[in-house]
Amino acid sequence: MIKLSASAGVLLMMNNYLHDVATALLLSSGIAMWLMLRRLDDAPATATADYFLRIHRGMTRLAQFSLLWIIIGGIPRVIFYKDFEWANAAGKGQVPALIVKHIVAFICVGSGIYVWVRIRKRIVHLRIRTGKRE
Repeated sequence: MIKLSASAGVLLMMNNYLHDVATALLLSSGIAMWLMLRRLDDAPATATADYFLRIHRGMTRLAQFSLLWIIIGGIPRVIFYKDFEWANAAGKGQVPALIVKHIVAFICVGSGIYVWVRIRKRIVHLRIRTGKRE
């Protein structure tokens, strides 16, 4: 068992919370972009295309940061899980719940990546049609 100071415990707790938020944010930002892209005309006006591409650039940065946090923030979470998050009161009964939680998390991350890849393909076509470069 690793002994953590109170301040280290708070930092770890915040990391774990933000790790879960990053997982949800990756998927939700992709869905939001996909919904906006669906509403975009096939031949949008230049101002509309420019506006959409600026939104896409910002949302892409948000999604990239989320994916980075999922990867990097997951390291201390794995290292300190047994000492910090394991609920002794739940005992081994929490294992099925953890399995379900991780299946849902992997589905969210995988779906988020999938949606962003699909969006990227449509953005490339939009850039070609409008003559815009990154």
